Amino acid sequence: MHNDQSSLRALLHVIIERLCQRYKLTLSLAICLCLASPTQANPLDPSDIHNSQSSVNQPSAAMMNTDAANREWSIKDYDVDNTFANEPTQNESTTTVTSVANVNSLAPTIAAQPTLTEPSLYALLDAEFAADRNDTRRAVTIYKQQSFKEDATAVFERALSLSLRNEGIEDSLQFAKTWQDQNPDHVPAWFYVAHLALRAHDYLLAGETLNRILRYDPRADLSEILIGIYPNTDDDKRELLAALQPLDSEQNASLSVLKAGLLYQFNEPEIAIVHINRALERQPDYVPFITLKADILRKIEAPETVINYVSQARLRNPDSKNLYLYEIRYLLDLKQSEQAWQLLLAAHNRFSDDAEITLLAALVSLDIEEYPSADRLLNMLAKSRAYLDQAYYYLGISAERQQRFEQAKYYLNGVMQEDLVLEARKKVVGFELLNDDVDAAIATLEKLRKEFSVFAPDTYVLQADILWQQNEPDEALRLLTRAARKYPNSEMLLFARAQLLDDKDDYVVKRTLLNHLQALDPNNLSYQLSYAQLLLANERSSAQGLALATAIIQIRYDDPRYDNELHLQALNVLASNALANEDYRQVIDYLQTPYDVLPTLRSGTLLLRAYQGLGDNDKVDALLADLQQRFSFGQHNVNDRIQLY
Repeated sequence: MHNDQSSLRALLHVIIERLCQRYKLTLSLAICLCLASPTQANPLDPSDIHNSQSSVNQPSAAMMNTDAANREWSIKDYDVDNTFANEPTQNESTTTVTSVANVNSLAPTIAAQPTLTEPSLYALLDAEFAADRNDTRRAVTIYKQQSFKEDATAVFERALSLSLRNEGIEDSLQFAKTWQDQNPDHVPAWFYVAHLALRAHDYLLAGETLNRILRYDPRADLSEILIGIYPNTDDDKRELLAALQPLDSEQNASLSVLKAGLLYQFNEPEIAIVHINRALERQPDYVPFITLKADILRKIEAPETVINYVSQARLRNPDSKNLYLYEIRYLLDLKQSEQAWQLLLAAHNRFSDDAEITLLAALVSLDIEEYPSADRLLNMLAKSRAYLDQAYYYLGISAERQQRFEQAKYYLNGVMQEDLVLEARKKVVGFELLNDDVDAAIATLEKLRKEFSVFAPDTYVLQADILWQQNEPDEALRLLTRAARKYPNSEMLLFARAQLLDDKDDYVVKRTLLNHLQALDPNNLSYQLSYAQLLLANERSSAQGLALATAIIQIRYDDPRYDNELHLQALNVLASNALANEDYRQVIDYLQTPYDVLPTLRSGTLLLRAYQGLGDNDKVDALLADLQQRFSFGQHNVNDRIQLY
């Protein structure tokens, strides 16, 4: 028993000693944290804006620290307890702990005359411990209260950091504005308030605060204020522009650029160019200013003028990759691919280790059919592990265009990057089918399914399509049915299965599937069109079917929902229905122009039957010859295909 007691005492001694050491370490860290500069906050760190004021002449110490006796206070004071006003003695420690523990029960109050003492170290330690325990409400409350004490700039910045991370932007703005009102000579606080007001869309307050900053220093660096505050809606942009217009930005590059950008978006390039020129007078070789001016010039000057301006800027800044890329992309927009390619080669020579430049040069080489150049650049790119898959993918494209199909398969089978592998294997499957090697095509899909389970539904759909092309629709349907059981949440598999069902013989099952899919995704136009086709196949005058298909062809090309292939499919559905109703002229109205622009076998055969119905033999002969030329391959005669329709 004596030995056991001795061991227990020794163990307790070690535990107590380690607890004391840990307490000392924690206390030391907390003190350092309170006295040091605040940690970075996201999305705004007050210290970042504070440090960005290098161009602002800071006020004197007397200005920054006005005597407390001469300052009148009227603030929101989140008073924790009067114990925090004066650091306790050893005998008061119990009282202090009790007072700190009662913070959560105290709501923010307004005190007319708060105690003007320095921040309490014990309160700040309590706040840091609360923050470490994720009790953010307590931490923010204590820090805000302590920030209104004397000489509490660092405490204010820490409080603002915590507020930004844990409260709404309006709450942070209200706190910063209140603190700034009580510390009117603290210049960095003006920057905090201006930034937060812009983010909170309080453009009146933002304008007033920016005006105060510019009166203090017309050349103040506003870049940190303006980061991340650009409005998203036109109304907010107009409000911001209205708030900025009265401000004199002639000597301030940041403000001039912001005005120029807003005016450019509101299609007022003539006024925007004045402001961007002011900014460039201050920073003539700053690339973002140069590219913004180029954007504005594109609205009011000829392309040659814009290219000349960017070229001159590029020559002044030969190490600026962004200026090279801007000019190259502008040349590509102008369809001047040859000039863009020459400039890309020059950029590649200057930035030989830049993979982005190398890849872009290779892609433009492919576009203008400079295959030796493309292959050389892509093989260089393949030496980088980060770009290996992209290099292999485009080497496969290059080989395909040169009709080196075995080489193309080699490269495309080597692609393993997830966002490229599916497209690469689809091309390999196409090559195998071109050689009538169905087994190899299906083997490629099965291998992809094992290596990338995420693409399993895609591979089943592709495999079913191969079976359907081989006149094995029943086997294709069985494959999709088994796959749907394995992946019951895959809309792709359900839709592919519905597509294989016959519009008349399987009407009930197909309608049930399509209704289920439309319930899952009511805005999916493919589901709607398939449903319209089903309805019209069973009732030629179906008002709902006609309305669904017509709505799709009425979607404008600039609408985000517009899809060229889907548009043509809808035209084919309507034309098929018109043909069934022997309205041959309507078929021609639907399809003649689309066929002239983008000919397809389906559209061509529908047109052919319409001209046959009208007895226009000249049109029939001309269209039949065109179909044979476009869509007849090997032993497969287009006349045989036409009989299917």
